[in-house]
Amino acid sequence: MLEEAIDRIAPLIPRENVLIATSALLAEPIRKALPNLPPENVIGEPEKRNTAACLALAAAHLEHRFGDPANVAMAVLTADHQIGEPDRFRATVAGALEFAFTKDALVTIGVRPTRAETGYGYVEVAEAIPGNETRSDAVPSVRPVLHFREKPDRATAETYVASGKHLWNSGMFFWKVSTFLDGLSKSMPDLREATRGMVRSLEDSKAPSIAEIFGPLADVSIDYGLMERAPNVHVIPANFYWDDVGAWDALTRTRRKDAAGNVSGDEAVLIDAKDCIVYDEHDASGGERAIAVIGLSDIIVASTPDGILVCRKDRAQDVKLAVAELRRRGREHLT
Repeated sequence: MLEEAIDRIAPLIPRENVLIATSALLAEPIRKALPNLPPENVIGEPEKRNTAACLALAAAHLEHRFGDPANVAMAVLTADHQIGEPDRFRATVAGALEFAFTKDALVTIGVRPTRAETGYGYVEVAEAIPGNETRSDAVPSVRPVLHFREKPDRATAETYVASGKHLWNSGMFFWKVSTFLDGLSKSMPDLREATRGMVRSLEDSKAPSIAEIFGPLADVSIDYGLMERAPNVHVIPANFYWDDVGAWDALTRTRRKDAAGNVSGDEAVLIDAKDCIVYDEHDASGGERAIAVIGLSDIIVASTPDGILVCRKDRAQDVKLAVAELRRRGREHLT
């Protein structure tokens, strides 16, 4: 999927200008997996500090590499999304970048919801978006954002979908580096100062290291730290197929199901089970351990060398809570 994400954007943004921000643990494996990408373009975060610090680190690298941040545009894309119609996708990205660059705006792509999803954040606009706008060949118009909404409960999500004024927050962002840094100055001044320090670190070997600067940073998402507070936020509706496949429940939408709606490997045993997801990493490798699910519905069972997950499908996005608790207990290898 990482290769697909690079290939998808490559006609618009050259590979030499594509940076990958990842955990320090994954930096070297990614360099080996992507030999056509300059190795220095893979940035390993010294600590896990959420998306605000991650994007500040990326912005520091861009300022170091390209100079004046007022002349550099930044597109924040993801590798765990399934995106179809790449020509439409690139046209939307180009439109978002142009608007962001000419209007000094922070821009995100919003996706028209097709279900009352509780695992995504939402973006609220002033007026309902026509149903056919996101399927037009033309790039949809950019709209001011009224509010960013946190992941809602089921009832609230249903009202969002019915209103026609709410889009899923895709997590893709576009801005001039200078606009982003100005926003940090107002909303997250400590992070803005840290970004200056990271630029100095990249330019002067005697300056404090990026690890020293990055470690004390707050664990804050860019949505909460900046986008919810900034006055100049806009959204461009997606006119291409999009799905976030970064959670287990996405397998229901992307894999073949049996007659009872289950998604599973060939070796799993399902008896009186309905709408379940069963994933066994040992299944593909011919392992001897068996998984059986009996008399259950709407659950996920995932078995990997790191551990076993069992949860309701509507709690799939909460896997990170379990990972956070395990890391608190010293399981640092879990990311």
